[in-house]
Amino acid sequence: MKRIMIVAALVCVARPSSADDWPSWRGPAGNGVSDEKSVPVTWGAEENVRWKAPLPHRGNGSPVVSGGRVFVSCPEDDEGKRRSLYCFDRKDGKTLWVQTVDFGKRTPTHGTNPHSSSTPVTDGKRVVVFHDAAGLFCYDLDGKELWKRDLGEFRHPWGYGNSPILHDDRVILNSGPGKRVFVASFDLATGKTLWETEEPVKGDGDTNSNGKGYMGSWCTPIVVKVAGKDQIVCAQPTRLVGYNPADGKILWWAEGVQHDGGAHDLAYSSPILAGDTIVYVGGFGGPGIGVRLGGRGDVTPSLRLWRNAKEPQSIGTGVYLDGCVYVPFEGSIQCLDPRSGKTLWQDRGGAGSYWGSIVVAAGRCYLTSRNGTTVVFRPNPRKFELLASNALGEDSNSTPAISNGEIFIRTFKNLYCIRGAQKP
Repeated sequence: MKRIMIVAALVCVARPSSADDWPSWRGPAGNGVSDEKSVPVTWGAEENVRWKAPLPHRGNGSPVVSGGRVFVSCPEDDEGKRRSLYCFDRKDGKTLWVQTVDFGKRTPTHGTNPHSSSTPVTDGKRVVVFHDAAGLFCYDLDGKELWKRDLGEFRHPWGYGNSPILHDDRVILNSGPGKRVFVASFDLATGKTLWETEEPVKGDGDTNSNGKGYMGSWCTPIVVKVAGKDQIVCAQPTRLVGYNPADGKILWWAEGVQHDGGAHDLAYSSPILAGDTIVYVGGFGGPGIGVRLGGRGDVTPSLRLWRNAKEPQSIGTGVYLDGCVYVPFEGSIQCLDPRSGKTLWQDRGGAGSYWGSIVVAAGRCYLTSRNGTTVVFRPNPRKFELLASNALGEDSNSTPAISNGEIFIRTFKNLYCIRGAQKP
Protein backbone atom coordinates (compact mmCIF):
# COMPACT_ATOMS: atom_id res chain seq x y z
CA MET A 1 0.00 0.00 0.00
CA LYS A 2 2.84 2.42 0.84
CA ARG A 3 4.44 1.90 -2.57
CA ILE A 4 1.11 2.43 -4.33
CA MET A 5 0.71 5.76 -2.54
CA ILE A 6 4.24 6.81 -3.52
CA VAL A 7 3.70 5.88 -7.18
CA ALA A 8 0.43 7.82 -7.27
CA ALA A 9 2.13 10.91 -5.88
CA LEU A 10 5.11 11.00 -8.25
CA VAL A 11 4.97 13.76 -10.84
CA CYS A 12 7.44 16.24 -12.31
CA VAL A 13 6.78 19.66 -10.81
CA ALA A 14 6.18 22.56 -13.21
CA ARG A 15 5.97 26.27 -12.49
CA PRO A 16 2.81 28.06 -13.59
CA SER A 17 3.31 29.47 -17.10
CA SER A 18 1.23 30.37 -20.11
CA ALA A 19 0.35 27.57 -22.48
CA ASP A 20 2.77 28.74 -25.17
CA ASP A 21 5.81 29.16 -22.89
CA TRP A 22 8.94 27.00 -22.96
CA PRO A 23 10.52 28.74 -19.94
CA SER A 24 13.43 26.46 -19.07
CA TRP A 25 15.71 23.79 -20.44
CA ARG A 26 13.52 20.83 -21.48
CA GLY A 27 10.30 22.74 -21.06
CA PRO A 28 7.80 23.78 -18.37
CA ALA A 29 8.17 20.61 -16.28
CA GLY A 30 11.85 20.02 -17.03
CA ASN A 31 11.04 16.57 -18.44
CA GLY A 32 11.20 17.36 -22.16
CA VAL A 33 7.45 16.83 -22.70
CA SER A 34 5.22 19.47 -24.29
CA ASP A 35 1.42 19.67 -24.27
CA GLU A 36 1.44 21.07 -27.82
CA LYS A 37 -0.89 19.18 -30.18
CA SER A 38 0.21 20.60 -33.53
CA VAL A 39 3.94 20.93 -34.19
CA PRO A 40 6.03 20.97 -37.41
CA VAL A 41 7.25 17.59 -38.63
CA THR A 42 9.38 18.49 -41.66
CA TRP A 43 11.63 21.45 -42.46
CA GLY A 44 14.97 22.35 -44.00
CA ALA A 45 17.40 25.24 -44.37
CA GLU A 46 15.00 26.94 -46.82
CA GLU A 47 11.77 25.14 -45.93
CA ASN A 48 9.28 26.10 -43.21
CA VAL A 49 11.75 28.55 -41.64
CA ARG A 50 9.74 31.49 -40.31
CA TRP A 51 12.92 33.36 -39.47
CA LYS A 52 16.53 32.90 -38.46
CA ALA A 53 18.64 35.25 -36.39
CA PRO A 54 22.45 35.25 -36.59
CA LEU A 55 24.45 34.53 -33.44
CA PRO A 56 27.93 35.98 -32.86
CA HIS A 57 29.62 32.77 -31.70
CA ARG A 58 29.22 29.04 -31.24
CA GLY A 59 27.42 27.87 -28.12
CA ASN A 60 25.70 24.81 -26.68
CA GLY A 61 22.99 26.47 -24.58
CA SER A 62 19.39 25.98 -25.69
CA PRO A 63 16.70 28.63 -26.28
CA VAL A 64 13.82 29.37 -23.90
CA VAL A 65 10.60 31.16 -24.82
CA SER A 66 8.34 33.43 -22.75
CA GLY A 67 6.33 36.63 -23.07
CA GLY A 68 6.80 36.90 -26.84
CA ARG A 69 10.57 36.70 -26.41
CA VAL A 70 13.25 34.07 -27.07
CA PHE A 71 16.32 34.01 -24.84
CA VAL A 72 19.66 32.33 -25.52
CA SER A 73 23.10 32.67 -23.94
CA CYS A 74 26.11 33.17 -26.18
CA PRO A 75 29.83 33.96 -25.79
CA GLU A 76 31.32 36.87 -27.66
CA ASP A 77 34.80 35.33 -27.95
CA ASP A 78 36.68 32.02 -27.69
CA GLU A 79 38.26 32.85 -24.33
CA GLY A 80 35.06 33.55 -22.41
CA LYS A 81 36.05 37.10 -21.50
CA ARG A 82 32.68 38.43 -22.68
CA ARG A 83 29.52 36.39 -22.04
CA SER A 84 26.07 37.48 -23.15
CA LEU A 85 22.35 36.87 -22.85
CA TYR A 86 20.42 37.64 -26.07
CA CYS A 87 16.72 38.45 -26.27
CA PHE A 88 14.89 38.10 -29.61
CA ASP A 89 11.37 38.99 -30.67
CA ARG A 90 9.64 35.67 -31.32
CA LYS A 91 7.53 37.18 -34.14
CA ASP A 92 10.39 38.11 -36.46
CA GLY A 93 13.69 37.22 -34.78
CA LYS A 94 14.80 40.82 -34.31
CA THR A 95 17.24 41.43 -31.46
CA LEU A 96 15.44 43.26 -28.66
CA TRP A 97 18.40 43.53 -26.30
CA VAL A 98 21.75 42.04 -25.33
CA GLN A 99 23.26 41.98 -21.85
CA THR A 100 27.01 41.30 -21.91
CA VAL A 101 29.18 40.52 -18.89
CA ASP A 102 32.74 41.76 -19.35
CA PHE A 103 34.43 39.09 -17.27
CA GLY A 104 37.88 39.99 -18.52
CA LYS A 105 39.44 36.64 -17.66
CA ARG A 106 40.39 33.68 -19.78
CA THR A 107 39.04 30.45 -18.33
CA PRO A 108 39.52 26.91 -19.64
CA THR A 109 36.99 24.87 -21.57
CA HIS A 110 36.94 22.17 -24.22
CA GLY A 111 36.84 23.03 -27.92
CA THR A 112 33.48 21.26 -28.25
CA ASN A 113 31.98 23.19 -25.32
CA PRO A 114 32.18 26.97 -25.85
CA HIS A 115 31.61 29.35 -22.96
CA SER A 116 28.05 30.50 -22.14
CA SER A 117 26.71 26.98 -22.75
CA SER A 118 24.13 27.21 -19.97
CA THR A 119 20.42 27.55 -20.79
CA PRO A 120 18.61 30.49 -19.15
CA VAL A 121 15.34 30.16 -17.23
CA THR A 122 12.40 32.56 -16.87
CA ASP A 123 9.22 32.92 -14.84
CA GLY A 124 7.62 35.25 -17.38
CA LYS A 125 8.74 38.34 -15.47
CA ARG A 126 12.45 37.73 -14.96
CA VAL A 127 15.15 35.72 -16.72
CA VAL A 128 18.14 34.15 -14.97
CA VAL A 129 21.37 33.05 -16.64
CA PHE A 130 24.44 31.31 -15.23
CA HIS A 131 27.77 32.49 -16.64
CA ASP A 132 29.86 30.12 -14.51
CA ALA A 133 32.81 31.91 -12.90
CA ALA A 134 31.49 35.22 -14.30
CA GLY A 135 28.44 34.90 -12.03
CA LEU A 136 24.69 34.31 -11.81
CA PHE A 137 22.57 37.15 -13.28
CA CYS A 138 18.89 38.09 -13.23
CA TYR A 139 17.22 40.58 -15.63
CA ASP A 140 13.68 41.71 -16.25
CA LEU A 141 12.19 40.95 -19.67
CA ASP A 142 13.33 44.34 -20.99
CA GLY A 143 16.95 43.59 -20.12
CA LYS A 144 17.30 45.62 -16.93
CA GLU A 145 19.67 43.97 -14.45
CA LEU A 146 17.85 43.13 -11.22
CA TRP A 147 20.63 41.38 -9.34
CA LYS A 148 23.87 39.44 -9.78
CA ARG A 149 25.84 37.00 -7.68
CA ASP A 150 29.53 36.10 -7.68
CA LEU A 151 29.59 32.40 -6.74
CA GLY A 152 33.35 31.98 -6.88
CA GLU A 153 35.71 30.45 -9.38
CA PHE A 154 34.78 27.31 -11.29
CA ARG A 155 37.55 25.86 -13.42
CA HIS A 156 37.49 22.64 -15.40
CA PRO A 157 39.26 21.70 -18.66
CA TRP A 158 35.87 20.75 -20.13
CA GLY A 159 34.11 23.98 -19.12
CA TYR A 160 30.53 24.03 -17.85
CA GLY A 161 26.96 23.54 -19.08
CA ASN A 162 24.66 23.14 -16.07
CA SER A 163 21.56 25.34 -16.12
CA PRO A 164 19.47 26.99 -13.37
CA ILE A 165 15.88 25.92 -12.74
CA LEU A 166 13.06 27.65 -10.84
CA HIS A 167 10.98 26.25 -8.00
CA ASP A 168 8.65 28.16 -5.65
CA ASP A 169 10.15 31.58 -6.49
CA ARG A 170 13.62 30.19 -5.96
CA VAL A 171 16.54 29.63 -8.31
CA ILE A 172 18.08 26.17 -7.92
CA LEU A 173 21.58 25.72 -9.33
CA ASN A 174 24.04 22.83 -9.41
CA SER A 175 27.21 24.91 -9.13
CA GLY A 176 30.35 23.49 -10.69
CA PRO A 177 32.33 21.65 -11.89
CA GLY A 178 35.51 22.59 -10.07
CA LYS A 179 37.32 22.17 -6.79
CA ARG A 180 34.26 23.33 -4.86
CA VAL A 181 30.89 21.89 -5.94
CA PHE A 182 27.55 22.74 -4.36
CA VAL A 183 23.83 22.82 -5.01
CA ALA A 184 22.28 26.10 -3.91
CA SER A 185 18.95 27.93 -3.70
CA PHE A 186 18.60 31.68 -4.29
CA ASP A 187 15.66 34.01 -3.80
CA LEU A 188 14.36 34.85 -7.28
CA ALA A 189 13.43 38.41 -6.31
CA THR A 190 16.72 39.40 -4.63
CA GLY A 191 19.37 36.77 -5.43
CA LYS A 192 19.93 36.13 -1.71
CA THR A 193 21.35 32.70 -0.87
CA LEU A 194 18.71 30.65 0.93
CA TRP A 195 20.78 27.50 1.33
CA GLU A 196 23.91 25.88 -0.01
CA THR A 197 24.85 22.20 0.19
CA GLU A 198 28.36 21.16 -0.70
CA GLU A 199 29.12 17.93 -2.51
CA PRO A 200 32.39 16.33 -1.31
CA VAL A 201 35.08 16.42 -4.00
CA LYS A 202 37.58 13.64 -3.41
CA GLY A 203 39.88 14.65 -6.25
CA ASP A 204 41.15 18.06 -7.34
CA GLY A 205 38.02 19.05 -9.25
CA ASP A 206 39.51 17.98 -12.58
CA THR A 207 40.62 14.42 -11.92
CA ASN A 208 39.22 11.92 -9.44
CA SER A 209 40.83 10.71 -6.23
CA ASN A 210 42.86 7.92 -7.79
CA GLY A 211 44.10 10.12 -10.63
CA LYS A 212 42.91 7.70 -13.29
CA GLY A 213 40.26 9.86 -14.91
CA TYR A 214 38.31 13.10 -15.05
CA MET A 215 35.52 14.04 -12.68
CA GLY A 216 32.72 16.59 -12.66
CA SER A 217 28.98 17.21 -12.85
CA TRP A 218 27.30 19.24 -15.58
CA CYS A 219 23.86 18.03 -14.48
CA THR A 220 20.81 20.29 -14.45
CA PRO A 221 18.60 19.20 -11.51
CA ILE A 222 14.95 18.16 -11.77
CA VAL A 223 12.06 18.55 -9.31
CA VAL A 224 9.86 15.58 -8.40
CA LYS A 225 7.04 15.06 -5.92
CA VAL A 226 7.28 12.05 -3.60
CA ALA A 227 4.38 11.27 -1.27
CA GLY A 228 3.12 14.83 -1.65
CA LYS A 229 6.45 16.54 -0.97
CA ASP A 230 8.86 18.09 -3.46
CA GLN A 231 12.44 16.93 -3.90
CA ILE A 232 15.37 18.22 -5.95
CA VAL A 233 17.20 15.37 -7.67
CA CYS A 234 20.67 15.92 -9.13
CA ALA A 235 23.46 13.67 -10.37
CA GLN A 236 26.87 14.30 -8.85
CA PRO A 237 30.14 12.73 -10.08
CA THR A 238 29.71 9.50 -8.08
CA ARG A 239 26.07 9.37 -6.97
CA LEU A 240 22.46 10.46 -7.37
CA VAL A 241 21.31 12.84 -4.62
CA GLY A 242 17.86 13.93 -3.43
CA TYR A 243 17.63 17.32 -1.64
CA ASN A 244 14.94 18.99 0.42
CA PRO A 245 14.13 22.20 -1.54
CA ALA A 246 13.18 24.04 1.69
CA ASP A 247 16.59 23.83 3.37
CA GLY A 248 18.94 21.88 1.07
CA LYS A 249 19.35 18.93 3.40
CA ILE A 250 20.20 15.66 1.68
CA LEU A 251 17.24 13.29 1.91
CA TRP A 252 18.80 10.29 0.16
CA TRP A 253 21.59 9.22 -2.13
CA ALA A 254 22.42 6.25 -4.34
CA GLU A 255 25.97 5.33 -5.30
CA GLY A 256 26.92 4.00 -8.72
CA VAL A 257 27.33 6.93 -11.13
CA GLN A 258 31.13 6.57 -11.20
CA HIS A 259 32.93 4.25 -13.62
CA ASP A 260 34.06 0.88 -12.35
CA GLY A 261 37.76 0.87 -11.56
CA GLY A 262 37.82 4.65 -11.08
CA ALA A 263 38.28 5.45 -14.78
CA HIS A 264 36.04 8.55 -14.76
CA ASP A 265 33.47 10.13 -12.42
CA LEU A 266 31.27 12.16 -14.76
CA ALA A 267 27.64 13.28 -14.78
CA TYR A 268 26.51 15.11 -17.91
CA SER A 269 22.78 14.60 -18.36
CA SER A 270 19.77 15.18 -16.10
CA PRO A 271 17.96 12.40 -14.21
CA ILE A 272 14.83 10.98 -15.84
CA LEU A 273 11.70 10.43 -13.76
CA ALA A 274 10.10 7.16 -14.91
CA GLY A 275 7.05 6.49 -12.73
CA ASP A 276 8.40 5.77 -9.25
CA THR A 277 11.97 5.35 -10.52
CA ILE A 278 14.83 7.68 -11.38
CA VAL A 279 16.87 6.50 -14.38
CA TYR A 280 20.35 7.93 -14.85
CA VAL A 281 23.20 7.29 -17.29
CA GLY A 282 26.71 8.48 -16.43
CA GLY A 283 28.95 10.26 -18.91
CA PHE A 284 31.89 9.07 -21.00
CA GLY A 285 30.69 5.49 -21.32
CA GLY A 286 29.70 5.33 -17.67
CA PRO A 287 27.11 3.15 -15.97
CA GLY A 288 23.33 3.34 -16.08
CA ILE A 289 21.31 2.98 -12.88
CA GLY A 290 17.70 2.82 -11.79
CA VAL A 291 16.69 3.97 -8.29
CA ARG A 292 13.22 3.72 -6.79
CA LEU A 293 12.08 6.86 -4.99
CA GLY A 294 10.71 6.96 -1.46
CA GLY A 295 13.73 6.12 0.70
CA ARG A 296 15.97 7.99 3.13
CA GLY A 297 19.72 8.00 3.64
CA ASP A 298 21.89 5.64 1.60
CA VAL A 299 19.37 3.80 -0.58
CA THR A 300 22.01 2.01 -2.66
CA PRO A 301 21.46 -1.44 -1.14
CA SER A 302 17.70 -1.15 -0.76
CA LEU A 303 16.28 0.90 -3.65
CA ARG A 304 18.83 0.75 -6.44
CA LEU A 305 16.98 -1.59 -8.79
CA TRP A 306 19.68 -2.16 -11.39
CA ARG A 307 23.06 -1.00 -12.61
CA ASN A 308 24.55 -1.52 -16.06
CA ALA A 309 28.30 -1.19 -15.61
CA LYS A 310 28.91 0.43 -19.01
CA GLU A 311 26.65 2.33 -21.39
CA PRO A 312 27.53 4.22 -24.58
CA GLN A 313 28.71 7.82 -24.33
CA SER A 314 25.79 9.82 -22.86
CA ILE A 315 25.54 13.62 -22.92
CA GLY A 316 21.92 14.45 -23.74
CA THR A 317 18.91 13.57 -21.58
CA GLY A 318 16.12 11.17 -22.49
CA VAL A 319 12.36 11.11 -21.93
CA TYR A 320 9.88 8.75 -20.26
CA LEU A 321 6.77 7.79 -22.22
CA ASP A 322 4.23 5.00 -21.71
CA GLY A 323 6.47 2.84 -19.55
CA CYS A 324 9.67 3.25 -21.60
CA VAL A 325 12.69 5.54 -21.47
CA TYR A 326 14.10 6.86 -24.75
CA VAL A 327 17.74 7.91 -24.37
CA PRO A 328 20.05 9.72 -26.81
CA PHE A 329 23.61 8.41 -26.85
CA GLU A 330 26.44 9.95 -28.82
CA GLY A 331 26.06 7.52 -31.73
CA SER A 332 22.62 5.99 -31.22
CA ILE A 333 19.15 6.19 -29.71
CA GLN A 334 17.95 3.53 -27.27
CA CYS A 335 14.66 2.45 -25.77
CA LEU A 336 15.12 1.16 -22.20
CA ASP A 337 12.94 -0.62 -19.68
CA PRO A 338 13.22 1.60 -16.56
CA ARG A 339 12.39 -1.31 -14.25
CA SER A 340 15.31 -3.48 -15.35
CA GLY A 341 17.64 -1.30 -17.42
CA LYS A 342 17.25 -3.72 -20.32
CA THR A 343 17.71 -2.29 -23.82
CA LEU A 344 14.53 -2.92 -25.82
CA TRP A 345 16.01 -1.57 -29.05
CA GLN A 346 18.91 0.50 -30.31
CA ASP A 347 19.20 2.42 -33.58
CA ARG A 348 21.67 4.91 -35.04
CA GLY A 349 18.78 7.18 -35.98
CA GLY A 350 20.30 8.15 -39.31
CA ALA A 351 21.67 11.55 -38.27
CA GLY A 352 25.14 10.83 -36.84
CA SER A 353 26.13 11.90 -33.34
CA TYR A 354 23.75 13.24 -30.65
CA TRP A 355 24.62 15.67 -27.87
CA GLY A 356 21.20 17.30 -27.61
CA SER A 357 18.30 16.02 -25.52
CA ILE A 358 15.02 14.49 -26.64
CA VAL A 359 11.82 16.54 -26.43
CA VAL A 360 8.28 15.33 -27.11
CA ALA A 361 5.26 17.04 -28.66
CA ALA A 362 2.09 15.83 -30.38
CA GLY A 363 3.07 12.23 -29.68
CA ARG A 364 6.44 12.53 -31.47
CA CYS A 365 10.06 12.65 -30.28
CA TYR A 366 12.44 15.35 -31.55
CA LEU A 367 16.24 15.07 -31.30
CA THR A 368 18.82 17.36 -32.92
CA SER A 369 22.15 15.83 -33.92
CA ARG A 370 25.54 17.49 -33.88
CA ASN A 371 25.34 18.16 -37.63
CA GLY A 372 22.12 20.13 -37.16
CA THR A 373 19.74 17.44 -38.37
CA THR A 374 16.65 16.95 -36.22
CA VAL A 375 15.22 13.44 -36.36
CA VAL A 376 11.55 13.02 -35.61
CA PHE A 377 10.50 9.55 -34.49
CA ARG A 378 7.48 7.89 -33.00
CA PRO A 379 7.85 6.45 -29.48
CA ASN A 380 7.52 2.72 -29.99
CA PRO A 381 8.74 0.09 -27.49
CA ARG A 382 9.26 -2.47 -30.26
CA LYS A 383 11.33 -0.62 -32.88
CA PHE A 384 12.78 2.70 -34.00
CA GLU A 385 10.17 4.38 -36.20
CA LEU A 386 11.60 7.36 -38.10
CA LEU A 387 9.07 9.96 -39.26
CA ALA A 388 11.35 12.69 -40.63
CA SER A 389 14.97 13.81 -40.83
CA ASN A 390 15.35 17.59 -41.08
CA ALA A 391 18.75 19.08 -41.93
CA LEU A 392 19.69 22.72 -41.38
CA GLY A 393 23.28 22.25 -42.55
CA GLU A 394 24.75 23.91 -39.44
CA ASP A 395 26.29 22.17 -36.43
CA SER A 396 24.38 22.11 -33.16
CA ASN A 397 24.78 20.65 -29.67
CA SER A 398 21.52 22.10 -28.36
CA THR A 399 17.97 21.00 -27.56
CA PRO A 400 14.87 22.34 -29.37
CA ALA A 401 12.28 24.51 -27.62
CA ILE A 402 8.62 24.03 -28.57
CA SER A 403 6.15 26.88 -28.15
CA ASN A 404 2.73 27.67 -29.62
CA GLY A 405 3.12 25.44 -32.67
CA GLU A 406 6.69 26.55 -33.40
CA ILE A 407 10.09 24.93 -32.86
CA PHE A 408 13.15 27.01 -31.92
CA ILE A 409 16.55 25.49 -32.73
CA ARG A 410 19.92 26.97 -31.87
CA THR A 411 22.84 26.09 -34.17
CA PHE A 412 26.44 27.30 -34.04
CA LYS A 413 25.50 30.12 -36.45
CA ASN A 414 21.84 30.99 -36.02
CA LEU A 415 18.70 30.79 -33.96
CA TYR A 416 15.87 29.30 -36.07
CA CYS A 417 12.12 29.56 -35.75
CA ILE A 418 10.41 26.64 -37.55
CA ARG A 419 6.72 26.79 -38.42
CA GLY A 420 4.47 24.83 -40.78
CA ALA A 421 4.22 21.28 -42.14
CA GLN A 422 2.02 20.30 -39.22
CA LYS A 423 0.48 16.85 -39.26
CA PRO A 424 -1.97 15.06 -36.92
